[in-house]
Amino acid sequence: MSTHISILPEILTNKIAAGEVVERPASVIKELIENALDAGATEISVEVTAGGRRRIRVTDNGSGMSREDALLSIERHATSKIKHDGDLEKIMTLGFRGEALPSIASVSRFTLSTREPDSQEGTEIVVEAGRIRDVKACGMPAGTVISVENLFYNLPVRLKFMKSPETEIGHVADVVNRMAVARPDVGFSCFSDDRELLRLQSSDLLRRLSQVIGKQSSQHFYPIVNTVSDYVKVRGFVAGPAVVRSGTQAVYTYINGRYIRDKVVQHAVMQAYRGVIDRGRYPVVALFIELPPEEVDVNVHPTKHEVRFRRQSVVHDAIQAEIEGVLRDSPWLIKNMFKSEDQPERPLNSQVYRERVAASAQASLEMQPQKTFYPKQLEAIPAVSEKVELCQFAEWSDAAMSPGYFSSLLIIGQFNGEYILCQSDKDLVIIDQHAASERVAYQNLKQQSDTDGVESQQLLFPETLELTFSEVAIAARYSKWLADIGFDVEPFGGATVVIKSVPRVVVDKDPVTLVRNILADIENLGTSAAFNDHLEHLLSKIACHSVIRGVHKLDQRQIKELFYRMDQTGFSASCPHGRPVSHIITLQELQKIFKRT
Repeated sequence: MSTHISILPEILTNKIAAGEVVERPASVIKELIENALDAGATEISVEVTAGGRRRIRVTDNGSGMSREDALLSIERHATSKIKHDGDLEKIMTLGFRGEALPSIASVSRFTLSTREPDSQEGTEIVVEAGRIRDVKACGMPAGTVISVENLFYNLPVRLKFMKSPETEIGHVADVVNRMAVARPDVGFSCFSDDRELLRLQSSDLLRRLSQVIGKQSSQHFYPIVNTVSDYVKVRGFVAGPAVVRSGTQAVYTYINGRYIRDKVVQHAVMQAYRGVIDRGRYPVVALFIELPPEEVDVNVHPTKHEVRFRRQSVVHDAIQAEIEGVLRDSPWLIKNMFKSEDQPERPLNSQVYRERVAASAQASLEMQPQKTFYPKQLEAIPAVSEKVELCQFAEWSDAAMSPGYFSSLLIIGQFNGEYILCQSDKDLVIIDQHAASERVAYQNLKQQSDTDGVESQQLLFPETLELTFSEVAIAARYSKWLADIGFDVEPFGGATVVIKSVPRVVVDKDPVTLVRNILADIENLGTSAAFNDHLEHLLSKIACHSVIRGVHKLDQRQIKELFYRMDQTGFSASCPHGRPVSHIITLQELQKIFKRT
C-alpha cells in the first residue's frame, strides 16, 4: 500500500524553520545582536549593504567560541543557554532555542569567524545554503564576526517580498535602536553602504534614550521608580503629552531585558494614558519590567517577541498603576515652575513635585500683582459677573484654598470669553476654561462612580424618548449599569422609554440628547464586561455635557475656584478626551515673535 505522508528532507525543514526566525534583514540582525549580548559584548557593530539583501556583517567583542563550539553553533537546536527542560521555566538569556544561526545559514552564504580571548588563533567557517563548505584557522581579535551574504538567494518566494533597500535599512536601524535602549552600557554602531547611520557610546539610560529618540523628546521624560508591587517591578521613563506619536514606534517595552511587543503590556500603557493624550495617538515610553523568570513564558514564538504571563492581570495593573502614578501629577506643568536659565531641566519624582509645588505656590501667592492693560477682546476681570456654573463643586471658600500650580498663577484676564490668560514667572499660560472644567467634572463623576455611584437627581417632569427597538432592549439590559452612572430609564411601551432620573450635573443640560448618545455608545459594546471597560468614556461624555461651552465671562472668584479644583484633580493637564487644558508661551518665544532676540 502506498503512503501519502513522507519525511521532509533536512534542507527543506531548514528553510521552513528559517521562515519563522528570519523574516527580513532586520530579523537576522536582531538574532545576531542577541547572541553578541549573551556573549558579554560591550561593543557591537552592524554593517549593511543594499538594505541587507547583499550583505550583513555583525561584529562584537564578546567571549567568542572555540573551534568545536563554533561548529556546533550552526547545528539545529545546539545552544549553551539551556541544558534540560527545567531551564525553560527560568530563562534569563536573550537566546536559547539554538535555531538562529542554522536558520540564517540555510538561506544565505554565511561566514562565521570567532576567537576566544585566550586562544592563539580563531576559527572561520563558511556555510552555503546550510552546507559547510570550509573550516579553517584565522587571525582576528577576540570576539565574533558573522557575515551574511545574498540573503534568501535560494528562497525566491521570500526574496520577492523584500522591500526597497531604504525600507529595509529603516527596519534595521529600528532593531539596533531597540536593542541599544535595552543595554545602554553597550556601545553600538550601524553602517549602511559604508555610511554611518548611528553611533551610540556607552552611557546611562536617559542619555541613551536621548540618542535614540532625540534630545527634544527626552526633555519631556519623567522617571518611574517602582512603588506599587514587589512581585513585578517597573522602572524607566514616560513622556508627557507634548511628544506623542501617530504609532507605537516609540513605545519601548522590555521584560527582563528582552524587547517585546505584547498586547497586555501595550494595553496597560494605553489605559494609563487614557484622558492624557488624544485617541489615535501613542505615547513615548521606555519601560523595563522585571519579574521572576518562572512567571513569564518567552518560549511562545521563535521570534521571542511574544510572551505569556502567569499572573497577567497583576502585571497589567502594576504597569498601569506605575505610569498613572507619574501622569496623575502632570509633572510637565509642575516642572515648568522650576525652570532656570542656568540649570538644565531634570525629571522630578512625585514627592519632589509636590514639595516644590507647595513652596513655589506659596511664594507666588505672596507676590503683588501688577496692572496689565489689553485691547479689545481681552477683558479685565470684573469683580462680579453673572453666575456661570463651571461644574458641580462642593462648598468652596478662599480659606479652603491650598497652593498648587494653577492656584499660583497670576490671573491677567479672559480672552474671547473662552480662554483665561495667566502669568507664571516669565511664561504666559493660556487655560482652556471648557477643557479645565470638564476635567474637574469628570474627576468628580469618577470619584462618585468608584464609591457609591454617580449622584442622581429625579426629574420634576419625566422625559419620554422615542428609540429603536434595539435601543430599548439595550436600555433594559443595562438598566443596572445605567443607574450606577445616574440614569433611571424605564420602558414606557413600544419603542418609547421614560427618563426619570439623570446625573445631577446634567439635570439642566438636555438629558434626552445625552441619554440617546449614551445608549448609542453602549449598543456597540456587546458585553457587560465591555461596559465596565467603557465606563470612563461614558463618564467623560457626561462631564463634557455638564460644563460650560463656548463664550462665557467668568469673574475672578470663579476662575480661582476653577484653578483650586484643578489643583485637587489628577491628570489636570488634559481634559478626559486628551485635549490640553493649558498652553505655555515662554518669554523667549514672545521676544522672538517681536524680533527682540
